[in-house]
Amino acid sequence: MGMLQKLRTPRMGLVVVALILAGAPLLFTNSYQYDVAIHVLINAMVAVGLNLLMGYAGQISLGHAGFFGLGAYVTAVLSANYGWPIYLSIPAALVVVGVLAFAIARPILRLSGHYLAMATLGLGILVSIVLRTEAGITGGPDGMMAPPLSIAGTPVYDERYWYALIAVLLLVTVWLALNLIDSPVGRALRAVHGSEVAAEVVGVHTLGYKVLIFVVSAVLAALAGVLTAHYAGFVTPDLANFIYSIEFVTMVVLGGTASIYGALVGALILTLLPQFLTGVDELEMMILGLILMVVVIFMPKGLVPTLGRLMPGGRR
Repeated sequence: MGMLQKLRTPRMGLVVVALILAGAPLLFTNSYQYDVAIHVLINAMVAVGLNLLMGYAGQISLGHAGFFGLGAYVTAVLSANYGWPIYLSIPAALVVVGVLAFAIARPILRLSGHYLAMATLGLGILVSIVLRTEAGITGGPDGMMAPPLSIAGTPVYDERYWYALIAVLLLVTVWLALNLIDSPVGRALRAVHGSEVAAEVVGVHTLGYKVLIFVVSAVLAALAGVLTAHYAGFVTPDLANFIYSIEFVTMVVLGGTASIYGALVGALILTLLPQFLTGVDELEMMILGLILMVVVIFMPKGLVPTLGRLMPGGRR
């Protein structure tokens, strides 16, 4: 029982994730499998950030694909159109998205419920429209090229290097998220989620903490977009599509809100699912909807929290 409890601790979970990420390439036999794995890791990064916002602060966002696409486009535009080195265009993209998220967070996060959902939805749609219409800068609906990442002047195209890089960044993201939720900030976020009125009574600046976690979540989505841009070498406005925002939210709900590892599992399932449904594309959304219905009805906390409660000692 003692060993089982140790395996259930967040830090031991991080070790398990690291071992899985290190061992997974042993099962890969071709570039396509590496490509799918890379997209799993990128989606997991977005899901972890969105889970901090939804699961711990209780604030829904239907516009995170906008931050994802904006991050990809800022680094692509700066590096391709203006000749910025990638090591400068990447942090610049994160700063731009962070500043934008901070500027809009205060008015948006004063809303709640479906009003907040609609506001974030509108934000994501607005970003998508701008990316499509500003053809002189973004290339319009056809998209634009993004320079490849380079090391010592040598472009990096090998999927193995990309997998290793993004796996390390994901581990760092998970580690930071675990430390954040175990810190006073995390306790404040849980108080905000429980009752904003009660949190205000005990001295928690609810709006300030909501703005903070909104910015953190947006920057993580932008980082995932930046990685996508330089990995794929091409960006299109579809990266900011509303459908991607819905998929990110579904990853969080499916894996488990208020569960960092649930976000990883949700990203894994929803990224791999289309690969197993390639022969029945017309049924993909139907099957996805059915899975989501079953999970919401029978596992309202999500897969990982529900399965965790079924383990010995899970209730405690």
